[in-house]
Amino acid sequence: MHKIKNRYFDKDYKLTDVFRDMLAGAVVGLISIPISMGYAQVAGIPMVYGLYGSLLPILAFALISTTKNFVFGVDAAPAALVAGTLATLGITAESYGASLVVPMMAFLVSLWLFFFFFIKAGKIVQYISMPVMGGFVTGICCTVILMQLPKLFGGSAGVGEIIHLIIHISEESTRFHPLSFALGIGTLIILTISKKLVSKFPMPIVMMVVGIWITKSFHVDEMGVKLLPHVDPGLPTPVFHTVTWQMVSDLIFPSLVIAIVILAETLLGSKGVALKDGYKINNNTEVLAYAVGNFISALFGCLPVNGSLSRTGMARQFGAKSQVMSVTASGMMALILIFGTGYIEYMPVPVLTAIVISALLGACEFDLMVKLWKTGRVECYIFLSAFFGVLLFGTIYGVVIGMLLSFIMVIIRAVIPPRAFLGVIPERPGFYDLKRYHAARSISETIIYRFSGNLFFANIDTFQGDIEGAIGENTKQVIVNAAGITQIDVTAADRLLLLKNNLEKRGIAFYLTEHIGKINDQLRVYGAEELLVDGNIRRTVELALRACGINTPYPLENTGSDNAKDISERGLLVDAELEWIFGDKTDEIKEQLINEIIDKLKELPKGSVVDVETLLNVEEHTSWGKMGLLDEDDILERLETELTRMQVEDEDKRRTLEYALEERKEQIADHLYKVNDKKLRLIEKRRLSYEMKLKEKDPQTYELLIRMRRSHIEQVDKIDPKLAKHLRKRYNIVNGDEHMESAY
Repeated sequence: MHKIKNRYFDKDYKLTDVFRDMLAGAVVGLISIPISMGYAQVAGIPMVYGLYGSLLPILAFALISTTKNFVFGVDAAPAALVAGTLATLGITAESYGASLVVPMMAFLVSLWLFFFFFIKAGKIVQYISMPVMGGFVTGICCTVILMQLPKLFGGSAGVGEIIHLIIHISEESTRFHPLSFALGIGTLIILTISKKLVSKFPMPIVMMVVGIWITKSFHVDEMGVKLLPHVDPGLPTPVFHTVTWQMVSDLIFPSLVIAIVILAETLLGSKGVALKDGYKINNNTEVLAYAVGNFISALFGCLPVNGSLSRTGMARQFGAKSQVMSVTASGMMALILIFGTGYIEYMPVPVLTAIVISALLGACEFDLMVKLWKTGRVECYIFLSAFFGVLLFGTIYGVVIGMLLSFIMVIIRAVIPPRAFLGVIPERPGFYDLKRYHAARSISETIIYRFSGNLFFANIDTFQGDIEGAIGENTKQVIVNAAGITQIDVTAADRLLLLKNNLEKRGIAFYLTEHIGKINDQLRVYGAEELLVDGNIRRTVELALRACGINTPYPLENTGSDNAKDISERGLLVDAELEWIFGDKTDEIKEQLINEIIDKLKELPKGSVVDVETLLNVEEHTSWGKMGLLDEDDILERLETELTRMQVEDEDKRRTLEYALEERKEQIADHLYKVNDKKLRLIEKRRLSYEMKLKEKDPQTYELLIRMRRSHIEQVDKIDPKLAKHLRKRYNIVNGDEHMESAY
């Protein structure tokens, strides 16, 4: 098949892909009808201008953008920001004043975006964090939902912040219209359910058609249900209005805010989609596309336009691979404007409102909030601050709050970087975080401190406070692992020298280690050469310890109830990768892997012989892939237990699997014995501990396990008497008795 080679297409783009893109574009174009009309109404201009905003701006974006399948057009965030600005200026929605101000706002937004293009400001988005943007976008969506809510039951839209909107909803409830509410809430329920059950199906289009059919068939307008206004057919023409300097001055700051939001939200969204689909975009070219799109929107009397993640998601679901999709969507909108506007006036307002609210709910990022709450409360609080900033103070002030929070986050992370106190694990090289590794212990009379960030005036107090707070009565040396420090300033250099002198007066040695050579040059330039001359700078932590007269094996602080043997054995678990990665969730992950292995084994043909090679192949094709020996041994032990609970009809497969399990466990034991016999003793001890817990918690399964092993040994004896003898010795199974004691 002929391939199309062009910067607008993937290298493997085929002519057959054009039809898939055209289908996706048709769906996007149809979905844009109710959404664009709804957002235009939110922004306070006639709904037809929402359709205009989804015609030429999206076409211009498609021709300039370096994205492959990203959708641009009328969207929630700019519409809400425009509505907030109109409310602040006291301009009534859908008035003559609004028809002047909104296009002027789009024009000023385009000028700001052109300015961003010329100064190459695309990198500004890296200073706006995901929690801030997520909270801001969610706040905007919730504000617009509250604005539109009264229209679900026959009322009118509100304006302002959350308090004003709640009061407005309460006042409008006196006009509650049951049939309007039934149509609106019914549409919303159907759309919500369809998102979960048939996410790829364009249900908003269906509901729009159903709404028009209901009006034409049952004349619900005669029963009090509001309909959309009449829209004259035809393509848009340029609109020119008289502009005053007062209007421009009033809109300069709000338009800047909208431009920043468009830049951040669209660029972050398009970069995310590009990463998922495996291609790169040009940030500056994207900003140019946003600027041109908004200029054209202003020229035809429309509101500012933005990237749409919800419609992009729909386009990707339908397999869009190029901007042929956007060109088709623009063409679909042109056909609607020429031939289909006569049907728009039959659309019930509650149905359109429900479609808009459904789209807004899909754009809310409460799932991000939940994730942040579980992983980092500080970032969750930042999300909530941006969210409530928009709800309580309006979209413009919400943006200011969000940007301030972004910069505060950068400052906080610079001032309080990751840091830790380190210790050693007996008989293992290296130094380990005392909080992360249970087997790690402090070296006697020694503090080893790791600081992972540039050291400067804003965080030197944190650095010094950590060290001084950790010093005890017996401390004789402080060693800083400065591998993460790549830059210092004059304040930090001066304080390092002061800290060194103060510690030496207390009889405590101070060393700076592991850093790059550039730090030594900076210390010399900033007047702290004394640190270099007096030997306080050492290449490694080990050399600093040697300078203190401390050599391996390092003496440990008093470990209380732990003895050296227990610590050493636990230290071997550092090689158990899954426990190191997943911590408390390790058992859950291992159960998941075991279930994957069992499912893959069940897929093998009936009568298959499961040997060690087959078993290893199955293990390596789990979601995790090839794992370390310690983890693999534990997985096999648990898998053996699970087999006792399973009813396997294919007895040949089961018997060969049992043999493969034992053979692989023996291979692991032999390998560990040759490499590190202490690890072998550790896994034997862990096996025994696991089986004792199984005996206590599930005696029935434990008895089944013993009977299975006894039966298995009898089968092995026929094939490999030597292995059978070894297994009897390992499990101490003699004359039907079992003691579950290790053979090692």
